[in-house]
Amino acid sequence: MRELKISKEPIELYKILKFENLVNSGGEAKFVISEGLVKVNGKIETRKRKKIFSGDVVKFGEENIHIQVK
Repeated sequence: MRELKISKEPIELYKILKFENLVNSGGEAKFVISEGLVKVNGKIETRKRKKIFSGDVVKFGEENIHIQVK
């Protein structure tokens, strides 16, 4: 599982995919989220601007990302 340390919370879901280079652009991140391809804490999430907090786990494809505040 990959660890992502953020400087402040919350962070919007689509930004995590973009910053971690799991997609090529913010638009692509929003598309894959709206298509139901992303899970947050084990549940499919379709809200692009879903607020993600420390302790949350984001899954996209084979990548699991655990979010932590620095």
